[in-house]
Parts: sequence; structure tokens; C-alpha cells
Amino acid sequence: MRWTPERQPPQTRVRRGLVPLQVRDNTAPMHAPIGVFGGTFDPIHHGHLRLALELCEQLGLERVYVVPAKLPVHRDAPQASAAQRSEMVRRAVAGTTSLVLDERELRRPWPSFMVETLADFRGEFVDRPICLLLGMDAFAALHTWHRWREILDLAHVAVAGRPGAVLPMQGRVGTVVRERSTTQYGEISATLNGRIALGEIPGLDISSSGIRAALGQGRSPRYLLPAAVVEYIESEGLYTNAK
Repeated sequence: MRWTPERQPPQTRVRRGLVPLQVRDNTAPMHAPIGVFGGTFDPIHHGHLRLALELCEQLGLERVYVVPAKLPVHRDAPQASAAQRSEMVRRAVAGTTSLVLDERELRRPWPSFMVETLADFRGEFVDRPICLLLGMDAFAALHTWHRWREILDLAHVAVAGRPGAVLPMQGRVGTVVRERSTTQYGEISATLNGRIALGEIPGLDISSSGIRAALGQGRSPRYLLPAAVVEYIESEGLYTNAK
């Protein structure tokens, strides 16, 4: 299935309602969109990597920046340190030009907020479309995120659903879906932000919590995450007391 999903100053605060889409200047050089994929990655696994790669290819992104969160606000603190999670991501994407590690959230002394991360990217890529990559579960809870309405002022949102996944059509997220979803692939490149691209990708039933639990029970996580990440976990003795 083909995926489809403003030029807004990073410092702009949230406004009531959704802003108009901002169309790219057709006289400017055309650049492929970039993707932003955030998460705790405690540890990163093949489910994360496959989602990022699928969306990168289907949306025609130049690359996806994989952004580990330092202090996530919607879940418990990570078991691995920021440096360890960064190293696992580095090893996982090594040799893959489509996926690159980005450590900007790890350098902040405060909790990670995606709206601030996207504002940073918008400041760097002023004239390039940006796509925030989300799984369906994260997207359904978007209204709980800090300054969540500003996200569409800064980027498109690409949602990776699984067969049988239910798209939220009610409540605040449902309203935004009805107003902003698109099936026109070209709108990702023609506009800088503001669209929601919806589709399905093959799902890998892998979770970081399941991997941590397996390691805590002395079971092998091989083939659930890259071999280089498994080797690092073993060398660091990570998750041996996972619950």
C-alpha cells in the first residue's frame, strides 16, 4: 500500500484550531522529506527498525533520524542508561544509510518532548517536509502529549497501522484525523507539514518489555534484535534483573 499522508517558526506557540497547510515554493530546489522516529529504545529491536525502514521507503524519505528519549514522560524511566541506549541504536543502524542516530534529546537536561525536537528539526530543515513516524498505539494517545496540536504545525505525521488495528475516529485525535488525513502520496513532498498519512505495514510482534523480561529470565533474545545489539547487551550485562 502506498503511503501519503507549514513552514512554521520553531518558537511559535500553540494556537486554537489547525493552521492552514503551507505549500512549498515550487521555485526552490526540491528536497526529499526526512523522517523523525523517537522512542525509549530500551532496547531497540527489529520491530522498531522494520517500521522505520518501511515508512522511509514508502514515503520516499531521504533518511529517518532515530531519536532516543532521555527522560520519557509517558512511561517508567529506562533501565539502560542514555549512553547505553544510544550505543544500541548506533549499532542497530550501522551500515544503513536510511536510518541514522540522532542524540539531541539525550543532550537535554529536561524530559523529552517531541514538539521541542520537531522544532529543532524545523529550524535545521526550514524548506524540507518533516514526517514524524508513529505506531498506531502512540498515535491514538497523541492528545496526551505536551503541546500536541503544535506537532502538525511543524511536521506531517505518518502512522504505521497493523492489519486489524482500529484508527481513532472519535475525540480530539479523531477530529484531527478527519480534517488532516490524506491518501495523496504527493502531499508529503508538496507541503511542509500538517498532513496525517495512514496505512498498514507488516507487524512484528516484538516489544522491548518482552525482551527485557526474557533476559531477566535468562532466555536468549537473539533474532528479536540485531546481533550487534545482542552482543552489546551481553557485554554490558543489561536487563539481567528485568521484571
